[in-house]
Amino acid sequence: MSEQLCVLCNELGGRLLWQNDLVRVINADDALYPAFTRVIYQKHVKEMSDLNPTQRHLLMDFVYLVEEVQREILEPVKINLAQFGTMVPHVHWHIIPRFKEDPHYPDAVWSAAKPELNHETINDYLNKQKKLLHRYELVLTDRLKSIYK
Repeated sequence: MSEQLCVLCNELGGRLLWQNDLVRVINADDALYPAFTRVIYQKHVKEMSDLNPTQRHLLMDFVYLVEEVQREILEPVKINLAQFGTMVPHVHWHIIPRFKEDPHYPDAVWSAAKPELNHETINDYLNKQKKLLHRYELVLTDRLKSIYK
């Protein structure tokens, strides 16, 4: 896929939280996972192994920083880190906080939702996540700005 056809070369890929020359950090705007965050490599690169060791290390520092802030602010049961690139062959990482109350737990967020969850449980989960979202994004962007000037 050429850069001209790549969606991540032509669009932000979500709501921009922060960026520099190496990466951009976005909120994926997922209705069921309000803090679903992506770290997207700015240049069009198809595979992690296309990056040199220093570039890989720097990219993963951003991924781990997002994970650390999610753990600190959101207190999830688990964080899912995923890098597929099958649909969008451009290096990017998904950082998804997981909770026992989320509609897919413990399965992947892309699987079918659990049918036994009622609307009240899902609404309570979403309300809690939305209340924490602003603080999470504020802390994350403050840390990114202070570390990566």
